[in-house]
Amino acid sequence: MPNVVGKNHQEAQDIMQRAGLWGLAEEDATGQGRMLVFDRNWQVVRQSPKAGTMVSPDETITLYSKKIGE
Repeated sequence: MPNVVGKNHQEAQDIMQRAGLWGLAEEDATGQGRMLVFDRNWQVVRQSPKAGTMVSPDETITLYSKKIGE
């Protein structure tokens, strides 16, 4: 599992897909339930499973992001 914490959300998705991980989910890390419409304006602050964890290609990875500057 790559480490994408600190990356903008779009870059994080690209990294995961290059690693063969396509089951991606996203969440607003602030708890406000907002949709991530423009991924480049969001930064990943947490991921599940954690970086370095062995995962299967069909496992769902959740990226928790907040708007840059929040």
